[in-house]
Amino acid sequence: MRILVASIGTETNTFSVKPTTLNDFRRGLPGLSMPGETQEEFSRGEVIPDYFRGTRTVAGGYIAGAEKPGMDLDFLMWNWATPGGTVEQGAYDCLKEELLKRIDESTGYEGVLLDLHGAMVCERVEDAEGDIIAAVREKIGGKIPLVVTLDLHANSTALMARHADVIIGYDLYPHTDVYERGVEAAETMASIIKGKILPALAWRQLPLITLPPKQCTLIEPMVSLLAKTHVMEQKERVVNVTLSMGFPFSDIRDAGVSVLVTTDNDRGLAERLADEMAQAIWEKRDEFSVKLTPVAEAIEYARTKAKGLVVLADGSDNPGGGGPCDGTVILKEFIDRRVEGAVVAVIADPESVAKAVEAGAGNTVTLDLGGKTDDRHGAPVHLTARVKLLSDGVFIPEGLMGGGARGDMGRTAVLVKDGVEIVVTERRIQPYDTGLLRSVGIKPERRRIIALKSAVHFRGTYQAIAERIFDADTPGVHRADFGNYRYRNLRKPLYPLQEHGQEGAFHW
Repeated sequence: MRILVASIGTETNTFSVKPTTLNDFRRGLPGLSMPGETQEEFSRGEVIPDYFRGTRTVAGGYIAGAEKPGMDLDFLMWNWATPGGTVEQGAYDCLKEELLKRIDESTGYEGVLLDLHGAMVCERVEDAEGDIIAAVREKIGGKIPLVVTLDLHANSTALMARHADVIIGYDLYPHTDVYERGVEAAETMASIIKGKILPALAWRQLPLITLPPKQCTLIEPMVSLLAKTHVMEQKERVVNVTLSMGFPFSDIRDAGVSVLVTTDNDRGLAERLADEMAQAIWEKRDEFSVKLTPVAEAIEYARTKAKGLVVLADGSDNPGGGGPCDGTVILKEFIDRRVEGAVVAVIADPESVAKAVEAGAGNTVTLDLGGKTDDRHGAPVHLTARVKLLSDGVFIPEGLMGGGARGDMGRTAVLVKDGVEIVVTERRIQPYDTGLLRSVGIKPERRRIIALKSAVHFRGTYQAIAERIFDADTPGVHRADFGNYRYRNLRKPLYPLQEHGQEGAFHW
């Protein structure tokens, strides 16, 4: 069985001022970066499976899941961009055209596996993944099975559901199950080809939008909702139940929560379970509210009450959701208050890294650090600091999310100012894994308070070692506060942005 495999992915924060370009997709994965300006230079062939084999990634799962049924995976392209602003239309058109061209050039395949995000927005295409899925379906015809994996934050749409045979979303946030979902997708593909299942897919969109901190599946209400999906998946003829919790920082019509249920040739069952699951989510809609903690309050707790590590999640500047990763609000508070044993991870500032490298390890350097992207995340902080360490920025994640896959911060400097350690990088990168800090000589469990530019993913490795975790009350384009945004394109009504009136007024 020959299966075509491809991926074009990013998560679009339409409130970000920096567009996502074609080069952002080219340099999206360490080891797969492709220089140059022509679409022919996109990654393909054996370089992709060689990079992913044995890693806890979706592609790693595809590879493992294909072994037992004897599927031959033909990787056409794999291009991801770090989440950012709206994708330039020319970049998207180039990527889509190249994918369709490579499918056109392929023969003898029996299925297509697509790994997409589900929240990519282009200048002229709101539902980029729906557009890709529809185009691939038109190219391969109605008889070739098309199985798609999506992020938990996908803004899944009717267009996606109409043209895919099966859509499998991540169950967990932090996304520590992406490998398992990749295995599931490959095994599901094999079952379809062998005639063991005939997929029937139902999709339900709720009039509900939620914020990342309470989408975390380690806490309620997601713990209970996820448990319900797993009970459903044990029912006879049920193939998959996916909760797409949505990405609220994409200002598009279809942003928000939806449910996808796939059964084996039983559309009625799929429809009933989709209704049941959607109703269960709706009944917990008020449990998705988020409490943000002032930075000063978290510092005071760390100084006077904490016996162990305190983590301050700076989700407002999360590069994993389109933040610039150079916000300085927490950095300034730490320095002004001289918080010994504090760490800020990370500040993406190539200019400052270059100056630190020029100064050299062990010497001092004077910088205007961070705050260079926009005026929404704090102003540059003028400081003179000691260059404690310089690094090439390469690290290996320690946790289940992306374990074994190389991370790359670009050139990296650790600066020290009044007891505060600051990790400064060339690349925007979400510091969700403890392996990042350990790679630059910082043992997180030995620090008093660590500020991480991450909303939830950091919990995958930090929750076990943190005494207390706070969601920071900081400004930014990924702030967990609907009052921070002026939406123009969302459908209405959408809870909690508008009132829905009487309980009985809610309909699917």
